[in-house]
Amino acid sequence: MSLTRPADDEAFVDSASQPETRGIELIDEADRHGRPRDLFFVWAAPNVSVLNFTIGATMITLGLTLWQAILVILVGCLPWIFTGIVAIAGPAAGTSGSVITRAMYGIIGNKVIVAFTGWLISAVFLALNWLASSFMGADLLARLGLTNPIVWPIVVTLVVSAITVVIAVYGHGLILRVYSWVTIFLLVVFLAVTAFILPNVDWGYRPAQPLNGVPLWASVTVGITLLASTPLSYSNSPDLARYLPKDAKPSHIVAATALGGAIPSAFFTIVGALLATGVTQAQLDAGIDVALLDMLPAWLGVLLVVGVIVNTVSLNGMTTYSSSMALQAIGIPIRRIPSAIVVGAIGTALTIYLVMSTSLLEAVNLMLQFLVIVTGPAMAVFVTDIVLRRNRYDGVELFDERRGATFWYTGGFSVAGMSAVVLGGIATALCLSTTVWVGAISTALGGVDLSVEVGMIVSAVLYAVLLRSRLGRRGLPLR
Repeated sequence: MSLTRPADDEAFVDSASQPETRGIELIDEADRHGRPRDLFFVWAAPNVSVLNFTIGATMITLGLTLWQAILVILVGCLPWIFTGIVAIAGPAAGTSGSVITRAMYGIIGNKVIVAFTGWLISAVFLALNWLASSFMGADLLARLGLTNPIVWPIVVTLVVSAITVVIAVYGHGLILRVYSWVTIFLLVVFLAVTAFILPNVDWGYRPAQPLNGVPLWASVTVGITLLASTPLSYSNSPDLARYLPKDAKPSHIVAATALGGAIPSAFFTIVGALLATGVTQAQLDAGIDVALLDMLPAWLGVLLVVGVIVNTVSLNGMTTYSSSMALQAIGIPIRRIPSAIVVGAIGTALTIYLVMSTSLLEAVNLMLQFLVIVTGPAMAVFVTDIVLRRNRYDGVELFDERRGATFWYTGGFSVAGMSAVVLGGIATALCLSTTVWVGAISTALGGVDLSVEVGMIVSAVLYAVLLRSRLGRRGLPLR
């Protein structure tokens, strides 16, 4: 695959009105455009989400008081800074994050890592978000008399996934152009929903049996793991920043990306916790999506479902966009547009399976916790590499796949990167606490979940130690 031209030797297209023709190919300085602040809306639109309501409600079901839940939510959103940091690699290298990570794992090793972090995880997030819109869309249709519990969720899934793939096919130009308007629309809808929720909030809420000691810390740490799993999964942030000029200020890129994700995530997750204090346990058991629609007037319920679908399309459009480039980076000989269609089909199939087999709350909580086994260590390695190299990446070298090339390392694998992400994943699993798996360290600590913190520290420290001597010998900057 050519690094600078599409297969037909025509100019690359990056326009809101035409499908984007560039995939992982390098972006020349002449083709760069945009401002760092544009990234705020790119990340805000996907995170004005009903999934935040679901995660916020989980903080209450974990047994926390309202104010404990709010504090946990604020702490759990801090990892958005990592999403912002890795975004600066995009303009530096002029290509996607799934190619930049060749510097961390080697040419062949990167294919293994990207298969999980850039493709499998993307498919899971596609399914989780489509699942939310499927459940809520089907529930709204049921209130209108269309009650088949299998057919209508599947119909909603197929319609939403089709629109999502169209967004991914049009790509960067369309995302940059329309996401600011999407953010405004979603804010209006979700703030209106919040206004109807507030009168039902029990501001002094405390569980019947307040937690203390180890059980309290277990719930706090599980909550932080759930919240951190979302920003840690966005190692694709370089993909959306890669068109920016090389001289764009890194601090502005970090701020726009991190704040665009963190502010709406924190706010609407707190709203989800507030909502959970004003509903019965039976309503929570039925699903936070059902509880929401029960609480709202019919007209706002319709608007909320529309908002959920718009949010799902915006988030999954971006996810499918990045995932289509991940398939290219793995080495599959496919252009970006057909790759996006393949990713969408896989995510749709997984969504349909989940629609017929689980509840929204159960699916979200379990999947988000298990994802940190991969996403936490991978994010730690990425951030550490940016620091060690001072964000200096040569795009041409990243595409050199010959034996003996700069990023061939040992047999195509980087010992430093592969060891760090694998051992960090093992450490994460040992410290993880879920309803179906409790690691040995978490068991010894009485259910306290330090999976994110321990996994990322192990990966970052190990990677820095193993890579430092190699970079030092080659004369590359270490700090």
